[in-house]
Amino acid sequence: MKYKCLVFDHDDTVVNSTATIHHPCFQMYLDKCYPGMSCSLEKYFLKNFDPGFIPMCREDYGMSDEDLEDEAAFWRAYVENHVPLAYPGIREIMERHKREGGLICVVSHSYEFNILRDYKANSLPEPDAVYGWGQPMERRKPNPWPLEDIMGRFGLEKDELLMIDDLKPGFDMASAAGVAFAGVGWANDIPAIESFMRQNCRKYFKTISSFNEFLR
Repeated sequence: MKYKCLVFDHDDTVVNSTATIHHPCFQMYLDKCYPGMSCSLEKYFLKNFDPGFIPMCREDYGMSDEDLEDEAAFWRAYVENHVPLAYPGIREIMERHKREGGLICVVSHSYEFNILRDYKANSLPEPDAVYGWGQPMERRKPNPWPLEDIMGRFGLEKDELLMIDDLKPGFDMASAAGVAFAGVGWANDIPAIESFMRQNCRKYFKTISSFNEFLR
C-alpha cells in the first residue's frame, strides 16, 4: 500500500451529506430564526470551504455565541434522524485497505457519534480513530493536532499518512502537519473550489474511481 494510514474527512468525502442534510437543515434554521434570510447550496459549500461555517454564521448572519449554540442544537436534533449515504466505491476502498493491514482514521467537523453511526449504517469498516467536533476547539481541524496525535498513537511517520478531504481546512491541517493531502471533488462542481484544489493540491481527484486507481 502507498500509505499505511488513510485519514478521511467525513462529510462530502465519505458520505453525501451537505446537499442532502446539512444545507437543508441550515436553511430550515434560517427560516425559523432569521425569516427572509437564505443560503444557497453553492454559497454553503463556498463558505464552508473558506472561511468556514462559524465565520459564515457570524459574518453573514450576525450570530452570537448564544445563537451558535442554538443553531448547533437544532442541527444535532436534525441529523439524529437523517443518515447520509456513503458514496459508491468508498466502502470497497476502505475494505481493501483494511484487508492489507492499513489503518482508517477520520478527522471531521461532524460529531464522533454521528460519524460512527454513519459508518455502521453504510456498512463501512469501523475506523481505528475518530477526531470530530467533540474535540476542544484548539484541537479541531485545521489545527494539526489530530494528525500529530494519529502519528504518535500508532507510531507512524509523516509519509505514512494521506489526508483525504474536499475542503480547505483539511488542506491547511495537512500542510501544517507535513502530511500528504489528496483533494477530492466528487461532492460538487463549484469552479472556485475546484480551481483552488487543482492549483494547490499535488493530488486532486474528481471521481472515486480515479482515487481508487491512485491507491492501487
